[in-house]
Amino acid sequence: MRISRLTPWAAALAAAALFAVPAAASAGQQRTTAPESPTAAAAAAVDPHADYYASAQGKTGAALKTALHNIIKTQSKVTYDGVWNALKVTDQDPANPNNVILVYSGRSQSKATNGGGVNDWNREHVWAKSHGDFGTATGPGTDLHHLRPEDVTVNSTRGNKDFDKGGSPVSEAPGSLTDGDSFEPRDAVKGDVARMLLYMAVRYDGGDGFADLEMNDKVNNGSAPLFGRISLLKQWNQMDPPDAFEQRRNQVIFDVYQHNRNPFIDHPEWVNSIW
Repeated sequence: MRISRLTPWAAALAAAALFAVPAAASAGQQRTTAPESPTAAAAAAVDPHADYYASAQGKTGAALKTALHNIIKTQSKVTYDGVWNALKVTDQDPANPNNVILVYSGRSQSKATNGGGVNDWNREHVWAKSHGDFGTATGPGTDLHHLRPEDVTVNSTRGNKDFDKGGSPVSEAPGSLTDGDSFEPRDAVKGDVARMLLYMAVRYDGGDGFADLEMNDKVNNGSAPLFGRISLLKQWNQMDPPDAFEQRRNQVIFDVYQHNRNPFIDHPEWVNSIW
């Protein structure tokens, strides 16, 4: 059964209510309530997306990857022009509804400044579109699960580099580093980057007329449909778990635009189950 299509704000409120927990008892306070029953504990731990992922439950490795692919390949598609307006919703600054948050820079910037100018923001393909030569084609080239707003200059600096550690500071992207063959994003989005890339490697497997996107443990992948480094991305997935911004973004894409989810935001533990 498909989860009902909530508005983005209703989805956020519902998620907040779902994960709210009572405050811990003060130190030394004697417990007077009855212990929680196993049934109640199980109900509290229910996966809110269990129906969506039903066919993947209990699987690991290649079988899990295949099951997730078959689930998330059912999606609506956005045009490349449509991505502009979609990003203004998916990446809206929670503190300022007139702005978006730039993924590598972390800067809050006016939604109205999208474009190609030096200080504008544009559409960053986290899985660089040359890695598989899909360009801006509707499908991987417009998939909102890996498209994020970013400063035009920073986007150009990142280019099509693989992700790795080290390098020199990136102007206008505090905490990000780059060298000749790699890019390291700021700590606050390292896990986001990992989960976006891993989503792409599961969603696009050679069907739909596009290349089979896969992970490896290298840099300098160039135009090959490969991205690295997987060993580091797995570490980033663990060190930077999904936060409220990333979870809200996943829900908005599901509710409003593509009607599919990034499974690694809902279940980051599945990363180590597959890779």
